Amino acid sequence: MHWTDRRLGPQAQDVASAVGDFVLRRADGLWAYQLAVVVDDAAQQITHVVRGEDLADNTPRQILLQQALGLDTPSYLHTPLVCGANGEKLSKQNGAAALDLRDPLQALGEAARVLGLPPVDRSHNNSLAQALGIWVNAWARTYNGSS
Repeated sequence: MHWTDRRLGPQAQDVASAVGDFVLRRADGLWAYQLAVVVDDAAQQITHVVRGEDLADNTPRQILLQQALGLDTPSYLHTPLVCGANGEKLSKQNGAAALDLRDPLQALGEAARVLGLPPVDRSHNNSLAQALGIWVNAWARTYNGSS
């Protein structure tokens, strides 16, 4: 399976050898993630998927399912992960501290810095919406010139 990620570029995975058969319905009767996300995205007419780089290896399975079901394939972009000093991604599962949301612009500014997005000059009294606009535009310019 070949596809192009908007940040990572051309990607390939031989699903048969890398993954083999994968579960579509769990033993407890619930639909498994791969199928559920494909059907949910199609039902919502999702055209662009943005998620963490650690989920990029799910993409070929999802594309195979989209093709088998005759569904459109969204455009994928996998963002870099924010990792702690131990090299693990920051998450609730590994005890990462929650963001301090008393100053949302500062918290998002720090996240933007880690992701390589431009700083927002707080001396200009930028609103949260303005800051998000700056970051979205910077991201769009960087990745394929689109948003």
